[in-house]
Amino acid sequence: MGAKISRDRLLKEDLEFLKVNTHYTEDIILDWYRGFKKDCPDGKLNPDSFMKIYSQCFQKGNLTEFCDHVFRTFDTDRNGFIDFKEFLLAMDVTSSGTPEDKLSLFFSLFDVDGNGWIDQEELTNLMKCIQNMADLGKTKLELSESPEEKAQEIFKKMDMNSDGRVTKDEFIRACVVDRELLSVLTPPSTDCHIQ
Repeated sequence: MGAKISRDRLLKEDLEFLKVNTHYTEDIILDWYRGFKKDCPDGKLNPDSFMKIYSQCFQKGNLTEFCDHVFRTFDTDRNGFIDFKEFLLAMDVTSSGTPEDKLSLFFSLFDVDGNGWIDQEELTNLMKCIQNMADLGKTKLELSESPEEKAQEIFKKMDMNSDGRVTKDEFIRACVVDRELLSVLTPPSTDCHIQ
């Protein structure tokens, strides 16, 4: 999936691909590219740099584990860095995508092993991660419930056919029907306007 990057400009084939596969115009894509190249002169956003940028979007808390999950989700070719094409496709989905597109990307965040479904352990681990990110005074999980208990409750709601797996379809349907689920499953963010 990675973009082929020349020294100072985006290759025409990558520009055309992004024009077709995002909601951005050529001028906006090129503006994003200039900013990306300024922040990542070699065209590669590594996990440490990603953490620095992404952490600007969230309240103080332990972001390392959550950023690792988000980085893995955006690094679609699993080569250890996010190139411009992966970056812009992810930005497009998160800012302009349909609710289903956004939920599909969010499903990938929870499907840690990439097998096409979420199991109880994956959900529990991410609930712990989200809990670790939250400021103690502003936690989204009720103090009466541990991340394990909350994950179990959510898993039961999402696993519509009770097979011990939450498919992408079940995940999307559950979040569309119950917006509170999505609120609990997302980390506590602040206003973030990064470009």
